[in-house]
Amino acid sequence: MHRAKKALGQNFLTDGRVVGKITAAAEIDNDDTILEVGPCTVTQIKNEEVDGYNAVQIGFDEQKDHRVNKSLKGHFNKAKSPMLKKLVEFNSFEDINLGDTLTTELFEEGDYVEVVGTSKGKGFQGVVKRHGFKGVNDATHGQHNRQRHPGSIGAASYPARVFKGMRMGGQMGNARVKIENLQVVKIMADRNLILVNGSVPGANNSYITIEK
Repeated sequence: MHRAKKALGQNFLTDGRVVGKITAAAEIDNDDTILEVGPCTVTQIKNEEVDGYNAVQIGFDEQKDHRVNKSLKGHFNKAKSPMLKKLVEFNSFEDINLGDTLTTELFEEGDYVEVVGTSKGKGFQGVVKRHGFKGVNDATHGQHNRQRHPGSIGAASYPARVFKGMRMGGQMGNARVKIENLQVVKIMADRNLILVNGSVPGANNSYITIEK
């Protein structure tokens, strides 16, 4: 099953029928992931003299004007850009100017890219799901209510503390994840889509960044 990653607010990808038609027309393999890329707008170019470091700020996902505060409106108007939801900085870009629009033209079929996103949040999970502990489900006797418990987490008298890094229950997911060496197998410039071979982090409709 091919699951669309809606990164830039173009709603046609949320319709499963449209995704099915694109999948059939593009001859997509089961291992491929459809990513929506651009158009992105260059909203700021930072330099060491003014900002203390060099970077290019890029915005995407257009939104209505009344959802943006005055300071951001001035920021976008300076770049002659529409009001955008997401701003991301990149360290290096060559031959780029304020207000330029970036599209799938940055990529070529066969390129290898890195995709960064926020993994799906799974809430508070115990050690069996979070760390793969086996538990004691196959115990024949001697256990009453400890089937999925972590066991001992340290001695009481000495060292009288829990060591850092101890595998315990806690928040799972909702973390920054980078997937490297994903190959671009197809580019559909008319729809701002690229296909990469492999999976990417995050839920459907979440934002991702792609680096070459």
